[in-house]
Amino acid sequence: MKAGFPGKIFGIKYPVEFQEAALEIFHYQTVNNKIYDQFIRSLGVRPEKVFRLDEIPFMPIEFFRYHEVITGEGKAETVFESTGTTGVKRSRHYITDLALYDRSLLEGFRYFYGDPEQYFIVALLPSYIDRPSSSLVYMVRKLIDSGADRRSCFVQEGSRKLINLIRKVLSEGRKAMLIGVSFALLDFAEKHKANLKGLIVVETGGMKGRRKEITREELHSVLIGRLGIETVHSEYGMTELLSQAWSQGGGLFSCPPWMQVMVREINDPLAVSSLPGKSGGINIIDLANINSCSFIATGDLGRLHEGDRFEVLGRFDHSEIRGCNLMAE
Repeated sequence: MKAGFPGKIFGIKYPVEFQEAALEIFHYQTVNNKIYDQFIRSLGVRPEKVFRLDEIPFMPIEFFRYHEVITGEGKAETVFESTGTTGVKRSRHYITDLALYDRSLLEGFRYFYGDPEQYFIVALLPSYIDRPSSSLVYMVRKLIDSGADRRSCFVQEGSRKLINLIRKVLSEGRKAMLIGVSFALLDFAEKHKANLKGLIVVETGGMKGRRKEITREELHSVLIGRLGIETVHSEYGMTELLSQAWSQGGGLFSCPPWMQVMVREINDPLAVSSLPGKSGGINIIDLANINSCSFIATGDLGRLHEGDRFEVLGRFDHSEIRGCNLMAE
């Protein structure tokens, strides 16, 4: 990794600084990432002619399934692996500097929520807990290990005992955060109606085939009604990213200063926009991905909003095939 990049990335405060850093990292990755460079040149794009963010080609996220996407000569300290579905090759993110992931996670969390030391954190992540390669499990464990209340823990399912513990923590004036996947939070709420006013519930999405898919609005409505909370927070992250976007209500996500979301046209994946009101495929610039690829075209659909916020509308049908074929064309 080029010396000075982390300081520049995490020191960003203004849009012009983001643009300068993004273009510098783009040119660095075209020289030092063979997979990304080959992809760009297959499109007929000459890196030396790219001077704006909307001119940067975004690599389909599916490349992480079939290639070892690494910038530079570093060796992987660990590999994050997606959950995947039966018969589909899993995505792998080769992390050559785990400290960079830790810094991005913790600085991003502090940007939106403050220091982890202020929180009691409980993770409701059944089916994930036994997967050491899960970036979601690593994320929550790192938050807990970074000074969170000593009672913080992982649980397989929500219970009356958990409700009593949350109430006790809240009664002490402590902040409490419940982070969980959608199906587990829904199971918990349906089995145990409670008044947990003050609890921050963060859903990370995903029914993972365990329950019928419902909209985010329907999920949040059930959680609010059954758990007695005022709103539901959300986390938007993925195996292929070192950074996370967070929503503090209403399903509208915001990025930390070193991350930006744009949208691409459905029928012209090279046409991207950052204008509020635009909808399309979600493209992500994650400058913390300096050692892999910072410019990713995901399989998600989204809409941009004022204030650099965005919402996730769903996924492309057969996104694995569409992503690769459209970009190749």
